[in-house]
Amino acid sequence: MPERNPNRASIFAGLDLQGKAALYERASQFFSQGKRELFDRLAPLRTRHISVVLEDVYQSHNASAVLRSCDCFGVQDVHVVEARNPFNPAGDVAVGSSKWVDYYRHASIGQAYDTLRRRGYRIVATLPHERDCMITELDISQPTALVFGTELTGLTDEAVAGADAYVKIPMYGFTESFNISVCAALSLFSLTERMRSDPSIGWRLDDDSLLDLKLHWAMQAIKDGERVMQRLIDEA
Repeated sequence: MPERNPNRASIFAGLDLQGKAALYERASQFFSQGKRELFDRLAPLRTRHISVVLEDVYQSHNASAVLRSCDCFGVQDVHVVEARNPFNPAGDVAVGSSKWVDYYRHASIGQAYDTLRRRGYRIVATLPHERDCMITELDISQPTALVFGTELTGLTDEAVAGADAYVKIPMYGFTESFNISVCAALSLFSLTERMRSDPSIGWRLDDDSLLDLKLHWAMQAIKDGERVMQRLIDEA
C-alpha cells in the first residue's frame, strides 16, 4: 500500500508539470498498455474532496473493506490513526484496492485533525449524536473528512470533541448501528454521488496532482517501482 508521509516530499516533488508528464511516458514502457489505459481513465475520476479517517480500527477485515469502498467510490486518501491498534488490512478482503488508495499514518487523532485542517478539511464524525444531521443533508461544499471509529467502542471522546460536525445514517430497525465497513460504504456512496452531480464543487484533482497520482500508480505497477522511477528521474 502506498503510504504517504505528509512530512516527507514525494520523489516527484522536484518535477514540474512537463517533467512529470515526460516521466510518466517513459515509465509507461515498464507496464502494459492496458494498465496505462486504465490509469488514464480512472485517475481523472479520483477525488480528495472527500477523505476518510479511521481511528484505531483493529479488525483487519473491516479496515480492508473500508479501503475497498474508498477505491470503488474514487476516494483517494485514507488517514489512519494508530494510537492503540496498528492498521493491518487483510489482502483477501481488499482485493488489490490497497495498491491504489493512499494512506497517511498518524500517532493520535489530534495529529490527524491538525493535518487535515491545514489542508482545509471540515472534520465530520460519524456517530449517533443529538447534534448530528442525516448523511443526505450534510454540507459538502468544502473538503470533508469522515471519521469512523472501532466496531466495539466507536470514536474516542477526543475524536468526537474535536470534530466540526456530526452525521448519521438513517436506520429503521432494532439494531442501533451499522458495521463500520457498511457505514463507510453507505456514507461514501451518498456523499460522492452528490459531490459528482454538483457543478459548484471542485472535486477533481488539478493537473499536477493528477500526474503525481498516475506516477504513484505506475510505481505500484512496476516491479521494484521506486528504484526504477528514481533511475528514470536521474537519467532525465
